Amino acid sequence: MSDPRDIDEDAILRGLSAEELDQLEYELQEMDPENAMLPAGLRQRDQTKKGPTGPFDRDALMKHLEKQALEHEDREDLVPFTGEKKGKPFVAKKAPEIPIHEQVILEPELEEALKNATDAEMCDIAAILGMYTLMSNKQYYDALGTTGTIANTEGINSICDHVSPSGVVKPDPFKVFPEEPPNPTNVEETLERIHNNDSSLTEVNLNNIKDIPIPTLKEIFEAMKGNSHVEFLSIAATRSNDPVAYACAEMLQENTSLQSLNIESNFITADGMMAIIKAMANNATLMELKIDNQRQKLGDSVEMEIATMLENNSSILRFGYHFTQQGPRARAAMAITRNNDMIRQQRLR
Repeated sequence: MSDPRDIDEDAILRGLSAEELDQLEYELQEMDPENAMLPAGLRQRDQTKKGPTGPFDRDALMKHLEKQALEHEDREDLVPFTGEKKGKPFVAKKAPEIPIHEQVILEPELEEALKNATDAEMCDIAAILGMYTLMSNKQYYDALGTTGTIANTEGINSICDHVSPSGVVKPDPFKVFPEEPPNPTNVEETLERIHNNDSSLTEVNLNNIKDIPIPTLKEIFEAMKGNSHVEFLSIAATRSNDPVAYACAEMLQENTSLQSLNIESNFITADGMMAIIKAMANNATLMELKIDNQRQKLGDSVEMEIATMLENNSSILRFGYHFTQQGPRARAAMAITRNNDMIRQQRLR
C-alpha cells in the first residue's frame, strides 16, 4: 500500500476541471452554524445555485425601458391651470377689547413695579404665581428654587432658552457627549508579558475590544495559570463565549494571585457560567467577580449554584450579578455580608 504522503496534490488539482474545482471549494467551505455573529446566510452552504430558466440580457432590457420611456408622450392636463383664486382670503378677527369697568386696577406701587420689571423678573413672577404654561419646566423650577435672586436671566420669551417668540414651549436641547476613545491595550504585547510573568504587569484591561480572536482569549487564560503578578483581569464586552469560559474555569483552579475578574457583557451561556462557578470551589484568592449582562439568561439552576458557591466561599467580597429570583439573591447577599464582616473583624484585631 502506497504512503499517502507521496501523493502529489498539485498534480491532482491540475487534472481537475472547472466544475470539479468549484465542487471541491464548495465541500471545503468552513461553516459554523453556532456562530451567532455571522449572518444566517453564512452559517450554511449556498443552496441557491441553479441554471438560468430562460434567456436574459440586462443591457438589452435597460435600453428597451429607456426607449419606451422616451417614446411615451406626456398626458395633457384635462383642466389647464389658470391661476384663478377661489374663496375668501383669511382675515384674523380682532381680539375683543376689555371694557374699562372690567379691567384689573392695581395699586400705584404695583403698577409702577410691573411697568419697570424686566423679562427675567416677569419670568420668575409667573413661575411663583403658577403660570407654568408660559415657560419650560427648567425655567419654572429654577424660579421656585431661588433664594432672593433672579434665576431666569433671559426672560420668558427668550429664543435661546426654551420658549419661541410665539410662546410655544420648546424642549431642552439635546446634549451631545463625545464618544469614549477605543481601548489602547495591545493584545499581543499583553499576552507576551503574561507569558513572561512580567512583575510590572498587575492589571490587564481588554474591555470593549471586539476583534480579539477566541483562540487568543483562550491563550490569555492559559498563560494566567502560571502568572503570579496579575491581580486584575477584565474582558468585558469582548464577545467571549463558552470555550473562553471553560478556559477561565481551568485558570481559576490553578491561579493563586488573581483578585478581581470581570467577564460581564459577553456571550457566555449557562453551561460556561456553571463551569466557572464550580471552579470557584478550588479558588481562595479571588475577591471580586463580575458576571452580569450576558447575552442569554443564566436560569434558575445557575443562580442557585451561584448562591451555594458564595455560601461556601469566604474570599469573595464583591459579586456583580443581577439575580432574577428572590431566594438566591437573599442567600448571596447574606454570604457577601458575612465575608465583609469577617474582613472587618480581622482589621479590628
